[in-house]
Amino acid sequence: MCQVRGPFVMKRYIVWGLLIVVPCYFFDQWTKWLVYSQYDIGQVLTVIPGFFDIIHMRNTGAAFGILRDIDAGYRTLFFGLVTIVACASLIYIIRTMEYESRLLTVVMFLIIAGALGNLTDRLMFNEVVDFLSIYIGKYRWPTFNMADTYISIGMAGLLLHLLLTSKKTDTD
Repeated sequence: MCQVRGPFVMKRYIVWGLLIVVPCYFFDQWTKWLVYSQYDIGQVLTVIPGFFDIIHMRNTGAAFGILRDIDAGYRTLFFGLVTIVACASLIYIIRTMEYESRLLTVVMFLIIAGALGNLTDRLMFNEVVDFLSIYIGKYRWPTFNMADTYISIGMAGLLLHLLLTSKKTDTD
């Protein structure tokens, strides 16, 4: 549902942002804390045999380990700047949208929550704590965390929003 924006709508975006970003961020950090305080790196807890494990891993790179071989100081600076620019850009887009889209607002704030969660890890450890491992037999998806989940759900929601709005534009 889309509505024209006004001052009251802007205040709702701030509320939406706080209601999404704060709990998601703290849940991400809490789950990572549980893993790194209770498990050694590489230690596995099988949750659903043959499908899902909790495994304490560290990722020095981005998705799928991209850029992991760059010097830690440069890598942290690079990912920090990218995160700040991305979050600032999303906030700018939210603030300047000509209409209110709840879906778009929620997915952008999910992306921000995930980005801030992983940035916190990079600033604390120079790497990201990953622990969710999904696999079938020998085929294993790269280990991830809640922040990655928020970013992925946010990106899927962004694609859904684009598909829904492009169909509306095509029928107008």
